[in-house]
Amino acid sequence: MFNKKNKLQHSVTLATMMMLSGLSVSAWADQYEDAAKKWAASEFKPSTLSDAEQLKELEWFIKAAEPFRGMDIKVVSETLTTHEYESKTLAKAFTEITGIKVTHDLLQEGDVIEKLQTAMQSDKSIYDGWVNDSDLIGTHFRYGKALSLTDLMASPEGSKVTSPTLDLKDFIGTSFTTAPDGKLYQLPDQQFANLYWFRADWFERPDLKKKFKDKYGYELGVPVNWSAYEDIAKFFSEDVKEIDGKKVFGHMDYGKKDPSLGWRFTDAWFSMAGSGDKGLPNGLPVDEWGIRVEDCHPVGSSITRGGDTNGAGSGIRDSEIHRLAESLRTA
Repeated sequence: MFNKKNKLQHSVTLATMMMLSGLSVSAWADQYEDAAKKWAASEFKPSTLSDAEQLKELEWFIKAAEPFRGMDIKVVSETLTTHEYESKTLAKAFTEITGIKVTHDLLQEGDVIEKLQTAMQSDKSIYDGWVNDSDLIGTHFRYGKALSLTDLMASPEGSKVTSPTLDLKDFIGTSFTTAPDGKLYQLPDQQFANLYWFRADWFERPDLKKKFKDKYGYELGVPVNWSAYEDIAKFFSEDVKEIDGKKVFGHMDYGKKDPSLGWRFTDAWFSMAGSGDKGLPNGLPVDEWGIRVEDCHPVGSSITRGGDTNGAGSGIRDSEIHRLAESLRTA
């Protein structure tokens, strides 16, 4: 993982620079300690750690980084707000505190996947670190191109740069980034949390409650099954249509046309409707997309092949299953 020749070159170069600039070792160390204090007192507030605990942790980073100062590290991720903060703020903080320059590139999701695929196929990577969807855990496990974090942290080199205060239990969702071999390949960095809510004021209106019961024969309320959800969605979209002079919809996920609307159904709504099998992080052997998985390999998506993509819960017709399966295969 580490190139000893390069590390030696960096050490020699660093020593030469210090002599030419007249900086002492203590002055150089003070630079990083001052940076740590600056960031701890500003950007890294508020914190669950005390000031002393924060500085102690940052001092470990300063010490662990000594052999690697002057190195350039490149990381890439999708352009999301969380990663923009990492790119513009945290990368700068890490560079100032450790002396290791971090460049965090931001790309569109498709470009990240394309570059990752190219790197795996060519065994040549222009990036040292990748931030990608946890959906790729199967790819990383099968291809064998990514070094698992479990192996890295246990190795002689990796253990030296693994923070002693790192607690993996602090991370939400590690079950999604743990492969069938039981090893952790990714640390969850950010996630999309979908909150589904309803207009209680609409549901409490006597006129709408009566109209709904007259048509469907039961009380208007929070749906307890997929059929009731569909009734309510149709009721507000097709029967009510307007409330207080404004057009209303019985179901709205994302507020405008977007490919992610489809993902909401495959990632959440299908399983809520009964598609797939129970299990965490994904249903086994049939996941929430309705795809049957055996030994971390997809083996079928339609009912005839043991899947559930065109099952009753999804509402997808047989004529549509082939197109969907093809799009998943070529994605």
